[in-house]
This record gives sequence, C-alpha cells and structure tokens, in this order.
Amino acid sequence: MKIKLAKSELIHFVGIGGIGMSGLALIMKELGFKVQGSDIAYNKNIERIKQKKIKIFIGHKKQNVNKSTILVISSAIKMNNPEVEYAKKNKIPIYKRGEMLANVVSLMKNIVVAGSHGKTTTTSLISSIFSHAKIDPTVINGGVLNSFSGSAKLGKSHWCILESDESDGSFTKIPQTYSIVTNIDREHLDYYKSLEFLKKNFIDFIEKTPSFGKAFICLDDKNNRDVIKKIKNLNYNTYGIDKLSNFKIFNISQKENYSKFDIKINLPRVKNVIINIKIPLIGLHNIRNSTAAAAVAFSVGIPIKIIKKGLEKFSGVQRRFTKVFSFQNVPFFDDYAHHPTEITEVLDGVREVHKKKEIICVFQPHRISRLKNLHEEFSKSFKKADTLILCPIYKAGENIKLGFSYKSFAKKIIKNSKVKLILINNNLDLIKYVKQNIYGNKIVIGMGAGSISNWIRDLPKHIK
Repeated sequence: MKIKLAKSELIHFVGIGGIGMSGLALIMKELGFKVQGSDIAYNKNIERIKQKKIKIFIGHKKQNVNKSTILVISSAIKMNNPEVEYAKKNKIPIYKRGEMLANVVSLMKNIVVAGSHGKTTTTSLISSIFSHAKIDPTVINGGVLNSFSGSAKLGKSHWCILESDESDGSFTKIPQTYSIVTNIDREHLDYYKSLEFLKKNFIDFIEKTPSFGKAFICLDDKNNRDVIKKIKNLNYNTYGIDKLSNFKIFNISQKENYSKFDIKINLPRVKNVIINIKIPLIGLHNIRNSTAAAAVAFSVGIPIKIIKKGLEKFSGVQRRFTKVFSFQNVPFFDDYAHHPTEITEVLDGVREVHKKKEIICVFQPHRISRLKNLHEEFSKSFKKADTLILCPIYKAGENIKLGFSYKSFAKKIIKNSKVKLILINNNLDLIKYVKQNIYGNKIVIGMGAGSISNWIRDLPKHIK
C-alpha cells in the first residue's frame, strides 16, 4: 500500500513567484504534497513551476484559498493581504516560508548556509562538490543554478543543501547538521531594528549546531568575530585569509575568467594543505565562498581531489556576474548585487582583473527602506567604477518616504566615490545612453534586485 504524504492537505503559497517560495513549492510538490500558489504578476519562476503542473493564480483574492488547508507566506506578504485575512478568519494555519522549510527538511542531513552576502553562490558551490562526489543532494537555493536550470531540486540522498533566509528571523528554526555563516551586515533592519539584534539571531543559529555536526564561520568578517566571542557552543571551525583561520586562504592569483588559491588546514588532529584550487569566478568574496564550500565538504569526508574538481567545474548561478551579451565588443554583465558590501566586492573583483578597462555600473536601488538606512554606505561603494548610471528606486511595494532628495543622494555618490554619474529616468534613457556611448575598452555591469536584470537583458533588442 502506497501512503501519500499529507493527502488531505492543500498547501497554498502566497507570493509563490519569489525565488525562495517557488523553490520550496517545487520541492514539496515532488515530495507528494498538493501545492498551489498566487502572485501579483507572472514571472520566470512561475513559468518554471507551472511546468511541474502547480496551479497558479495571478492576483491575490480570498477565493484562491477557499479550499486550502495550509498557507505559506513569504516575508514580502503583508498581514492585510486578502488571502491571509481569509485564512485568519477561517482559522487556516499560516506558516512563514522559513518555518515550512524547517518542517520539510527536518528528517534530512542539512547543510545550512547563512549570512548577509554570498549565500547563493556558497550553496551552489557545495552542491557542485556533492554532485561530483556522486552524492545526489536536495538543493534549495536563492538563485537559479545553471547545472539544473532551477533554484531547487529533490535529490535521492539524505543530504540537503539549503540557503537560509534571514529576512524574518525564521532561519534560526531550520534544523542543521552543518552550517556556514559567511558574514553579518546591516541588512533586513526593517525586521531586526538593530545590528545587535541581528547578531543575537546569528548567535542563536550557531548555538544550535549539534555535537555530530559543525559550524563554519568566516573569520575575516568583523561582525562574525564579535559573534564568536559570545557563543558558548565551541563546535565550529573558521575560514578566511585571517592567519588564525582553521581553513586559511593563501597564495591567491586572479585572472579575467578564474581565480587560483591554496588552503592550509589547521585543525587539532588534522594538518593539511590543498594546493592549486581553481574556480571559474573572480573576486576575493568568491574565493571565501569556495573555501567555505571546501571546508564543509572536507569535514564530511569528501576527498580533496573531488572537492577541487567540484569547484573547478562549477557551472555558476544566474545573475552572479553573468555575461549576457556584447555590443561593439563591450561585454555586458548582469549581477544581483543590491547592498553596498556586495557592490564593493563585485567592483573590487572586476577592477582586479580588468585594470585598464573603463567600468560602467548601471545600478538600480532596491527598496526605499534599504536606501534610507544605508545611503551613506551606498555612496561609498562605487569607488572602483569609472561611471555610474543611477536608475530610479525599485520600490518593491514599499510606500514610505526616503527622507532626502534623490538628486542629493546622487551628489553624495559623486563626492564619496569620485565617479562620473548619469541619472536616468527609465529603460529608454538607458537604451539611448548605450547607443551613444558604449564603445572602446569598456565593461558594463547591471546591478540590483529589481527590474534592472530585465533592462540589461532586453537591451540587444533595441540597440542592434
């Protein structure tokens, strides 16, 4: 007799078009759950999950959920959403995405990747190593992996590699066997209100490391070092370029399309060196991400030869410095960087290997609240660019006041980053600028978490 999981349940995802929500919905569908969902507009994530015969509603209406028995909501969904209000009125259980994710993976051996930046790439790198080790893991990621053209897949092994979501604090509920903390930055302060409270949540996360697992913490990050001083559970290892790291990065070299480095392993009972690691990525941040992946893989017993192969053959993640086309021999890249730290790291890496090229950054701020909280940091993050094309703010549904004029923000960038700045109003302005100015020894990088990716990817239709 075949028993179906939760046969009587119909699980409705509110905001199913988000990358994390669509991935979780797909995994639950493949596990045997009856799944459906809604979102305000059609997008590529919805297109992917519709192919798996998941029912989709465009628009949020109470009638969408009148047959549902469980609701899952993303962090972007407000409590006055009509589907949420219907669920509350009719006593339908409501779970945050992180809570439902915790339930789904509770019986697996989980490698949970947390941190303000670098989670998606690190999760993907671990997945690549495991795949080359012939271990078929379940993967739940915050970006689309080129290896299987999706953000999530159900594996055949008992291993699950997943990217956490710190936006609403629910990441502390995910059961972990192994975990990684890449860094801690001033992000999602609309929820946490302060950096100290954010750190406390990471302390709680690390403290949950079981005796049979291990946490891996980047020692190069100042806030991580602050957290280490306060954690009581000493079941962790460190990684980074810091000389005290258990997995110490050294002998770094970077070229246009790849980086090479070595790792010195210094553990109580293990002394070793992994030499000539090659990754198809640039930037110190990606070298750190690769080291985190190598550290956890080494700790679970994957041979060094396989670790190196998995890193070298990494096929990448969409929107992580992805080349999309060339115009007049000038390459155009698409990147998800939407926080000052991420912008700085990407531009540092690009400048390191493109020393003689003019770097043009097309940046679209994402969320009024993020720009309001971090405008000073944003103004200093474009120092390695030559030209900044500043787009209008992608508001992401927020209806709050910025508190300062956008033109004054632009002037602050010019002052603090010493960059040439062009302020545009829409994608038509971008098309016009590209037609008139893009030629010669240049490189163009679109950055942001809003519609900028579509702007960049649509350019060839209008300029050729």
